[in-house]
Amino acid sequence: MPAVSFGLFDTLVEADLPADPAAAVGEELRARGVAVPADWSDAFHETHVDAPAGAEVPLPAHVSRALASRGVAAPGNAARRAVVAAFDPEVRTREGAAAAVATARERGPVGLLANCAVPELVGRTLVRSDLARDDFDAVVSSVACGWRKPDARAFERVADALGVTPPSLVHVGTDPDVDGAVTGVGGEFVDARESFDGV
Repeated sequence: MPAVSFGLFDTLVEADLPADPAAAVGEELRARGVAVPADWSDAFHETHVDAPAGAEVPLPAHVSRALASRGVAAPGNAARRAVVAAFDPEVRTREGAAAAVATARERGPVGLLANCAVPELVGRTLVRSDLARDDFDAVVSSVACGWRKPDARAFERVADALGVTPPSLVHVGTDPDVDGAVTGVGGEFVDARESFDGV
Protein backbone atom coordinates (compact mmCIF):
# COMPACT_ATOMS: atom_id res chain seq x y z
CA MET A 1 0.00 0.00 0.00
CA PRO A 2 1.43 3.43 -0.89
CA ALA A 3 1.99 5.99 1.84
CA VAL A 4 2.04 9.78 1.66
CA SER A 5 4.37 12.10 3.52
CA PHE A 6 4.07 15.87 3.65
CA GLY A 7 6.64 18.56 4.19
CA LEU A 8 5.70 21.00 6.94
CA PHE A 9 7.15 24.49 6.50
CA ASP A 10 5.99 26.20 3.29
CA THR A 11 4.03 23.07 2.40
CA LEU A 12 1.32 22.60 5.03
CA VAL A 13 1.99 25.81 6.95
CA GLU A 14 3.56 29.22 6.65
CA ALA A 15 5.50 30.20 9.77
CA ASP A 16 7.00 33.55 10.75
CA LEU A 17 10.53 32.33 11.46
CA PRO A 18 13.31 34.83 12.32
CA ALA A 19 14.69 36.71 9.33
CA ASP A 20 18.03 36.93 11.16
CA PRO A 21 18.41 33.76 13.26
CA ALA A 22 21.79 34.85 14.65
CA ALA A 23 20.36 38.09 16.01
CA ALA A 24 17.24 36.38 17.37
CA VAL A 25 19.24 33.71 19.18
CA GLY A 26 21.73 36.29 20.42
CA GLU A 27 18.95 38.36 21.96
CA GLU A 28 17.56 35.32 23.76
CA LEU A 29 21.02 34.33 24.98
CA ARG A 30 21.52 37.80 26.49
CA ALA A 31 18.12 37.53 28.18
CA ARG A 32 19.48 34.41 29.89
CA GLY A 33 22.64 36.09 31.11
CA VAL A 34 24.99 34.74 28.45
CA ALA A 35 27.83 37.06 27.42
CA VAL A 36 27.26 37.07 23.66
CA PRO A 37 30.53 37.83 21.82
CA ALA A 38 30.83 41.00 19.76
CA ASP A 39 31.31 39.00 16.58
CA TRP A 40 28.37 36.70 17.30
CA SER A 41 27.01 36.88 13.76
CA ASP A 42 30.33 35.65 12.39
CA ALA A 43 30.52 32.88 14.98
CA PHE A 44 26.94 31.81 14.29
CA HIS A 45 27.55 31.47 10.55
CA GLU A 46 30.76 29.45 10.91
CA THR A 47 30.80 25.65 10.88
CA HIS A 48 31.52 24.24 14.33
CA VAL A 49 30.29 20.66 14.10
CA ASP A 50 31.96 18.28 11.66
CA ALA A 51 28.85 16.44 10.52
CA PRO A 52 28.50 14.02 7.59
CA ALA A 53 26.95 15.33 4.40
CA GLY A 54 23.18 15.34 4.71
CA ALA A 55 23.20 15.21 8.50
CA GLU A 56 21.19 17.62 10.63
CA VAL A 57 23.09 19.50 13.33
CA PRO A 58 20.70 20.46 16.16
CA LEU A 59 20.77 24.23 16.45
CA PRO A 60 21.37 24.25 20.24
CA ALA A 61 24.52 22.15 19.70
CA HIS A 62 25.68 24.54 16.99
CA VAL A 63 25.00 27.56 19.22
CA SER A 64 26.91 26.02 22.14
CA ARG A 65 29.90 25.29 19.91
CA ALA A 66 29.75 28.78 18.38
CA LEU A 67 29.87 30.33 21.84
CA ALA A 68 32.68 28.01 22.91
CA SER A 69 34.68 29.03 19.84
CA ARG A 70 34.76 32.51 21.35
CA GLY A 71 35.52 31.31 24.87
CA VAL A 72 31.96 31.75 26.14
CA ALA A 73 30.15 29.08 28.13
CA ALA A 74 26.35 28.85 28.18
CA PRO A 75 25.32 27.59 31.63
CA GLY A 76 22.94 24.68 31.96
CA ASN A 77 20.59 24.40 29.01
CA ALA A 78 20.68 28.12 28.19
CA ALA A 79 21.58 27.49 24.55
CA ARG A 80 18.63 25.17 24.03
CA ARG A 81 16.19 27.50 25.82
CA ALA A 82 17.43 30.48 23.82
CA VAL A 83 17.02 28.64 20.51
CA VAL A 84 13.53 27.43 21.37
CA ALA A 85 12.49 30.93 22.42
CA ALA A 86 13.98 32.54 19.32
CA PHE A 87 11.95 30.26 17.06
CA ASP A 88 8.46 30.86 18.40
CA PRO A 89 6.46 31.64 15.27
CA GLU A 90 2.96 32.61 14.40
CA VAL A 91 1.62 29.90 12.11
CA ARG A 92 -0.86 29.97 9.24
CA THR A 93 -2.17 26.78 7.69
CA ARG A 94 -2.09 26.85 3.91
CA GLU A 95 -5.41 26.73 2.15
CA GLY A 96 -6.34 23.16 1.33
CA ALA A 97 -3.66 21.62 3.55
CA ALA A 98 -5.96 20.04 6.12
CA ALA A 99 -8.21 18.66 3.38
CA ALA A 100 -5.20 17.21 1.54
CA VAL A 101 -4.01 15.40 4.67
CA ALA A 102 -7.53 14.07 5.31
CA THR A 103 -7.82 12.84 1.72
CA ALA A 104 -4.45 11.09 1.94
CA ARG A 105 -5.50 9.38 5.17
CA GLU A 106 -8.43 7.80 3.35
CA ARG A 107 -5.97 6.02 1.05
CA GLY A 108 -3.27 4.82 3.41
CA PRO A 109 -0.75 5.84 6.07
CA VAL A 110 0.26 9.49 6.24
CA GLY A 111 3.43 10.99 7.61
CA LEU A 112 5.11 14.33 8.17
CA LEU A 113 8.75 14.81 7.14
CA ALA A 114 10.11 18.17 8.25
CA ASN A 115 13.52 19.75 7.90
CA CYS A 116 13.93 21.46 11.25
CA ALA A 117 17.06 21.93 13.39
CA VAL A 118 15.13 23.43 16.32
CA PRO A 119 13.88 21.11 19.07
CA GLU A 120 10.15 21.37 19.87
CA LEU A 121 9.42 23.56 16.85
CA VAL A 122 7.59 20.93 14.78
CA GLY A 123 5.29 20.07 17.67
CA ARG A 124 4.54 23.70 18.51
CA THR A 125 3.90 24.46 14.85
CA LEU A 126 1.34 21.68 14.60
CA VAL A 127 -0.39 22.86 17.79
CA ARG A 128 -0.74 26.34 16.30
CA SER A 129 -2.00 25.10 12.93
CA ASP A 130 -5.30 23.64 11.80
CA LEU A 131 -3.63 20.23 11.89
CA ALA A 132 -2.94 17.89 14.80
CA ARG A 133 -0.31 15.32 15.67
CA ASP A 134 -3.01 12.65 15.44
CA ASP A 135 -3.58 13.52 11.78
CA PHE A 136 -0.29 11.72 11.04
CA ASP A 137 0.71 8.12 11.52
CA ALA A 138 4.33 9.24 11.85
CA VAL A 139 6.06 12.57 12.43
CA VAL A 140 9.74 12.64 11.47
CA SER A 141 11.86 15.76 11.92
CA SER A 142 15.45 16.09 10.84
CA VAL A 143 16.51 17.17 14.33
CA ALA A 144 15.13 13.90 15.69
CA CYS A 145 16.16 11.46 12.94
CA GLY A 146 19.51 13.08 12.16
CA TRP A 147 19.09 13.54 8.38
CA ARG A 148 17.78 16.42 6.28
CA LYS A 149 15.97 16.27 2.99
CA PRO A 150 17.21 15.89 0.25
CA ASP A 151 19.32 13.15 1.84
CA ALA A 152 17.89 9.76 0.96
CA ARG A 153 18.05 8.66 4.59
CA ALA A 154 15.41 11.20 5.57
CA PHE A 155 12.93 9.68 3.14
CA GLU A 156 13.95 6.18 4.19
CA ARG A 157 13.23 7.07 7.83
CA VAL A 158 9.71 8.30 7.18
CA ALA A 159 8.96 5.38 4.88
CA ASP A 160 10.12 2.97 7.56
CA ALA A 161 8.03 4.77 10.19
CA LEU A 162 5.00 4.38 7.93
CA GLY A 163 5.69 0.70 7.36
CA VAL A 164 6.40 0.92 3.63
CA THR A 165 9.43 0.70 1.37
CA PRO A 166 10.81 3.98 -0.04
CA PRO A 167 9.50 3.28 -3.58
CA SER A 168 5.99 3.17 -2.10
CA LEU A 169 6.33 6.70 -0.70
CA VAL A 170 4.63 9.71 -2.24
CA HIS A 171 6.11 12.91 -0.83
CA VAL A 172 4.24 16.22 -1.06
CA GLY A 173 6.36 19.36 -0.89
CA THR A 174 7.16 22.70 -2.43
CA ASP A 175 10.87 22.48 -3.24
CA PRO A 176 11.70 20.24 -6.21
CA ASP A 177 15.40 20.24 -5.26
CA VAL A 178 14.71 19.16 -1.68
CA ASP A 179 11.35 17.43 -1.52
CA GLY A 180 11.72 16.17 -5.06
CA ALA A 181 14.73 14.09 -3.99
CA VAL A 182 12.25 11.39 -2.95
CA THR A 183 12.53 10.20 -6.56
CA GLY A 184 16.10 9.20 -5.76
CA VAL A 185 14.79 6.41 -3.52
CA GLY A 186 12.18 5.39 -6.08
CA GLY A 187 9.31 7.41 -4.62
CA GLU A 188 7.05 9.97 -6.20
CA PHE A 189 7.11 13.74 -5.74
CA VAL A 190 3.94 15.87 -5.74
CA ASP A 191 4.58 19.59 -6.12
CA ALA A 192 2.24 21.61 -3.90
CA ARG A 193 3.65 25.07 -4.63
CA GLU A 194 0.40 26.24 -6.22
CA SER A 195 -2.19 23.94 -4.66
CA PHE A 196 -2.84 20.45 -3.33
CA ASP A 197 -4.80 19.38 -6.41
CA GLY A 198 -2.37 16.58 -7.22
CA VAL A 199 -2.55 14.97 -3.79
